[in-house]
Amino acid sequence: MAKKRTSTSGQALLIDVRTPKETFRELRNYLAGQWIGATRDEALLDEVLKCLFCKLYIEKNPESQQGKGLDDVLAESTFYRQIFARIRKEYSDIYSRETEILLDPPTLVHVMRALRFALLDASRDPIGDAYEVFAGSESRSKTGQFFTPRNAVDALVRCIDPKPGERIIDPACGAGGFLASVAQHWASQNVKESELASASSKLFGIEKDQYLSGLARIHVSLLTKGHSSVVCGDSLSMVMENDIALGEQFELGSFDVVLTNPPFGVSIVAANAKTLQQFELARTWKQNKATELWEATGEIRSQVPPQVLFVERCLSMVREGGRLGMVLPESLLSNKSYRHVVEFIRTKASVDGVIGMPESLFKTSGKGGTHTKTCLLLLTKSQSKKNGKVFMAEAKWCGHDSRAREIPFDDLPTISANFEKHKKRKKLEPSTLGFAIEAASIEGNVLCPRYYDPELDSLMQKLAESHDLVKFGELLDEKTISIDTGHEVGKLAYGTGEIPFVRTSDLSNWEIKADPKHCISKEIFLSLQGKQDVQPGDILMVKDGTYLIGTCAIVTEYDREIIYQSHIYKIRVHQNKRGLTPQLLLAILSSSIVQQQIKSKQFTQDIIDSLGERIKELLIPIPKSSEKRDYIAELVRKVIDDRIEARELYRKARLEVMSYA
Repeated sequence: MAKKRTSTSGQALLIDVRTPKETFRELRNYLAGQWIGATRDEALLDEVLKCLFCKLYIEKNPESQQGKGLDDVLAESTFYRQIFARIRKEYSDIYSRETEILLDPPTLVHVMRALRFALLDASRDPIGDAYEVFAGSESRSKTGQFFTPRNAVDALVRCIDPKPGERIIDPACGAGGFLASVAQHWASQNVKESELASASSKLFGIEKDQYLSGLARIHVSLLTKGHSSVVCGDSLSMVMENDIALGEQFELGSFDVVLTNPPFGVSIVAANAKTLQQFELARTWKQNKATELWEATGEIRSQVPPQVLFVERCLSMVREGGRLGMVLPESLLSNKSYRHVVEFIRTKASVDGVIGMPESLFKTSGKGGTHTKTCLLLLTKSQSKKNGKVFMAEAKWCGHDSRAREIPFDDLPTISANFEKHKKRKKLEPSTLGFAIEAASIEGNVLCPRYYDPELDSLMQKLAESHDLVKFGELLDEKTISIDTGHEVGKLAYGTGEIPFVRTSDLSNWEIKADPKHCISKEIFLSLQGKQDVQPGDILMVKDGTYLIGTCAIVTEYDREIIYQSHIYKIRVHQNKRGLTPQLLLAILSSSIVQQQIKSKQFTQDIIDSLGERIKELLIPIPKSSEKRDYIAELVRKVIDDRIEARELYRKARLEVMSYA
């Protein structure tokens, strides 16, 4: 997009204010429609990268610009091909002697004239923008690879703060985003161009995809004007193509810094049986009941998620005292099934920080990408156990929404700045954008930041004066309440009768919807009636899902004949000395303080979130005043009665329409 500006002489000037990403989007559309030779995004990107190398050469060598601006298109395109011939000599590790620019003269000139931005501007990564537009728009979900957003990469690099001269590796480098960010981190600190080129020789990458490994080499070279060591290989088996072992330069324990976003996914086969033998985390682990520590057995599992193996590989790559920054699924740092992995991490390294990312971070479009919730994990490898403080933060905004549309909110720069304050031992005002907890206070090897919400602690302290704060599990133990979960009937049962099958979406505003989406037969109802034992006064609460977890409804006289699904808890209040009634508990469970706890306790299970056994950890604030308890219960009773009356009138009206009387 061009905008008019006025010069000091009053002459109108036309200034290009498009971002590099906007330019690349326009070029992609132009090349796909005009260039005869290829339409695949990777082929188009190859040609654009050649043009970017030519542009870099011209920027570095101002005297070479004399060939630009020629009126004759053929002459100008010849000039660019001559520039590329020089590039082939300087970057023979990237381009062979036979490599040529394949674009025809008019197309080549069009592309070069469109590249109006400066490649030497350290505040931008135009190569990363080009990759995202041409190749990163389609996530490599089948192999667990997703384009890592630039702001998340930069935040992790800023927190780790790699220094020129340090040996730095990304063992799953993709298109080189982390290595490029390191180069730009140095450039932003005014590292001289000659030093930047020299420091790039200490940048290492391993990538299984041959195309991406080549792209990573180009990426780093364009930004540093130097030569990195990126190879096509497998960092788990530590071999290159044709089973050739990675060279001495990739020796385990020789790196100062590891920065990576490894592939993740429970269904990905990341290593063969021979490779799995090398990993402790590939074994079955069991908890020692006496010590409560996790111990590896001799049994090798047949399949292990790649993110688990990469944790061990990254720890083995870095030297003692070295630093690690990793993007990992929150489930690995939170779920019960991965507690042994967190314990393994904590025995090998001190946890410096954990930063929770929004679920929208890896969304590339409305349907593209993944909503998997991730965390940035910051470690220092250390065999000696440290009981220092762990920095934690939970980002709400990441610069784009769940449809990948840019928004003016991004918490990552603030969180990065807060982490730097924490490292310098400066005082932090605790908030979700930065707080510290003692390493010794980490519960059950759960490392996700939202589990330790600092705002909840201060709210609970205020409530303690007027409320009894009782754990849900304690109420279960003393039999003040009991809890059950429902059953699944299968899709074939839907529509077989008129008995409501209550699903999570059928609970709303404390009531069960009058017209549930699915109904089942009387026979199915009778087969489950005794097991479910639904009674008036029971509370149904959503257990599994995404946004509905914690939603509550109360069973009334009109809801006796229902079956509720397995993703719902049934909570029953028994006679007790605490003054707790179903109506009072319904209000408490729906209160903001409990709902906030539920959000912090839920975890990812398979493809959905769940509260699971963590419901027992919820602190239930019961008012100490009996008058207050009675007042709240009566309010709820009135709300329910009014709604039930309206609901039954609604049902009656619908039936009357079909009445023949």
